[in-house]
Amino acid sequence: MRLLKERATCQTLGMGLTWKKKKEILLELAPSLPLQEDFVYHWKAITHYYIETSDDKAPVTDTNIPSHLDQMLDILVQEENERESGETGPCMEYLLHHKILETLYTLGKADCPPGMKQQVLAFYTKLLGRIQQPLLPHINVHRPVQKLIRLCGEVLATPTENEEIQFLCIVCAKLKQDPYLVNFFLEVIQDPVLHLYRRQNKLKAMASKESTNIITEDMLKGQESLATDTGQPIQPEEIPGAAGAEQMEKEDDLPHQGDDLSFSLDELNVASSPESSTVGPNQDYNLVNSLLNLTKSPDGRIAVKACEGLMLLVSLPEPAAAKCLTQSTSLCELLTDRLATLYKALPQSLDPLDIETVEAINWGLDSYSHKEDASAFPGKRALISFLSWFDYCDQLIKEAQKTAAVAMAKAVRERFFVDVMEPQLMQTSEIGILTSTALLHRIVRQVTSDVLLQEVVYFILGEHREPETSTDINRHPLRHRLIEHCDHISDEISIMTLRMFEHLLQKPNEHILYNLVLRNLEERNYIEYKPLCQEDKDVVENGQIAGAIDLEEDPLFTDLSPDNTLSAQEWLSASPPVSPEHPKNDGKTEVHKIVNSFLCLVPDEAKSSYHVEGTGYDTYLRDAHRQFRDYCVICLRWEWPGSPRSLEKCNLEASFFEGHFLKVLFERMGRILDQPYDVNLQVTSVLSKLSLFPHPHIHEYLLDPYVNLASGCRSLFSVIVRVVGDLMVRIQRIPDFTPKLLLVRKRLLGLEPEGPIIDHMTLLEGVIVLEEFCKELAAIAFVKYHASSTP
Repeated sequence: MRLLKERATCQTLGMGLTWKKKKEILLELAPSLPLQEDFVYHWKAITHYYIETSDDKAPVTDTNIPSHLDQMLDILVQEENERESGETGPCMEYLLHHKILETLYTLGKADCPPGMKQQVLAFYTKLLGRIQQPLLPHINVHRPVQKLIRLCGEVLATPTENEEIQFLCIVCAKLKQDPYLVNFFLEVIQDPVLHLYRRQNKLKAMASKESTNIITEDMLKGQESLATDTGQPIQPEEIPGAAGAEQMEKEDDLPHQGDDLSFSLDELNVASSPESSTVGPNQDYNLVNSLLNLTKSPDGRIAVKACEGLMLLVSLPEPAAAKCLTQSTSLCELLTDRLATLYKALPQSLDPLDIETVEAINWGLDSYSHKEDASAFPGKRALISFLSWFDYCDQLIKEAQKTAAVAMAKAVRERFFVDVMEPQLMQTSEIGILTSTALLHRIVRQVTSDVLLQEVVYFILGEHREPETSTDINRHPLRHRLIEHCDHISDEISIMTLRMFEHLLQKPNEHILYNLVLRNLEERNYIEYKPLCQEDKDVVENGQIAGAIDLEEDPLFTDLSPDNTLSAQEWLSASPPVSPEHPKNDGKTEVHKIVNSFLCLVPDEAKSSYHVEGTGYDTYLRDAHRQFRDYCVICLRWEWPGSPRSLEKCNLEASFFEGHFLKVLFERMGRILDQPYDVNLQVTSVLSKLSLFPHPHIHEYLLDPYVNLASGCRSLFSVIVRVVGDLMVRIQRIPDFTPKLLLVRKRLLGLEPEGPIIDHMTLLEGVIVLEEFCKELAAIAFVKYHASSTP
């Protein structure tokens, strides 16, 4: 009776008042009720709407439904706050027992009255977000939540998009808190054919939705008695406005009722095949599917929130969810297809400098404004969009569960790198090669995920690890083409490709260096090995390697004065002290001889650094120490040996080939006197990076001048010796060589203004680069010796 009086009061107050005002007056008039009675009252008020109203076209905002839903939520929060942690109160029990969420879902699906879907989504979101106790484990919560998830993202740019993404994100956040709950959201599809049948029936039901979307008073009579404390819940199918929607849900539940299915494939008019009879259970991950749809929203904020939700889901550690994510959803296709689309939208020609210097991209902050950008260039918007999406793919794979990360990275390699980028890198147009190589360089610099980096490396270099031969260098066509581009007729292409390899070498991936260099040095067959006789052993004990060339007796160095070398005493004072654990004569060539060998390579008349302050050898020592320390950190987990492999265990009979990469670099180094300054800088930069790696074979092959090379083999030192020999001959033909050389150096350093063109400019610049490179190699050799000698 009291409830009837209150309802009459509501109707009386309804004349000419806003709902907010009505709510305030009712709160003042209504007596304080127990929470459960109050909760039941608000729920009944909602259900009574469908009995009493005759206008189902009025928007929900013109009714009292939003107010009652808010009151129900406030009561649930108040009840939880008044009870001990984890204890379920009577209001929550009522919500669960009477399947209120199921009923609300059905009303939201029917969107009756108009706007009800938004209200239901908001209620679910607030309920999951504000209630602290775990709700999703309850079947009467996760089942309607799962059904509501299916409604999200069905149509883009709808008025409910904001509420949809908020709801999906709160579900993702709850799963992140308790990852095991994700198993409730993996729907088992017993047979793909039945899944197709279900979808077809769903479409038929949607077509007949208009005929079943009429709510009548007769169909809801007796609602009050059904929702009383007798414990009989209001069944969703009893609400006529959602009859069609509920029928679709029954069809959706077919997979869960596999044991009760009474029809066969023959009844579905589908011819069964041997494969269909052996297909195991598949799974549907509707939470991912809905988020994937919303990533395509024209509203950037919605798309970013959907991407954030996917980021949470891929990081869940549940193996079943990871498998379903990559095998039963279109996530991999979305990532790769959008990458391909954005890449193809780029201009055919982009300035490599623009690609390299465009500001750092963060996928969540892609808000570029062309009008506000003072450094805009054609294609910048498209470039930022591509790099932003690649950054998202990189971060997604970085955060993903291991098996999911591998699957996504492989998809990116196969569907984007191989299918889209490789043809661009293999083309013959110089403009196309330059642009695509610059983009690959930017990708190499930007990638941070180890799993995606592995696939990038396999894409560029292939997976081969056996030693190269001169006849099979084309086994991986892209690798061969890119290495050939290091010696391209276009200097721009050569420099860009060399820069790409330089950054690739600095990535924390063991396969890079092994594929490019180490696999060809494993057997040490670049050494001419002669078993030592007793006389040779005595020589080695005295600090000299048998068969090694004494560089001080070499004709190239006979004109060097003692002032140009560092004395043994100077190096001994800088070297680590001799200790019993690290004796001086440990079989290694003494470091001061190695350092002096590099410092003395360039003859006096070709040196110019000692005329300019601040260009001494010591400046390279600091840089070499820092860089070598960084490389050691990268290589620490690769468990490289501390000393070269014993020659007795090496296959020295096999013919030596330095590999395609070193072959091209050595050939470039051999032409240092005839190449542009920028090319020389890049070639020597790559070689110095290689020399820094703390592998004994690399150190021996690139930095030991005293290694006894096998017939027909060359090393970095022998290549430089040949260059110096050519230089000494050419110096004699250039008048005033030393003053010109000094002037060029000062111009390069900005110490002299640009003036008239100097003859033999390329040669003079090459000599300066050569001198600096020798000092750099000397510094690297000393730093590595010092590090290996320190206990």
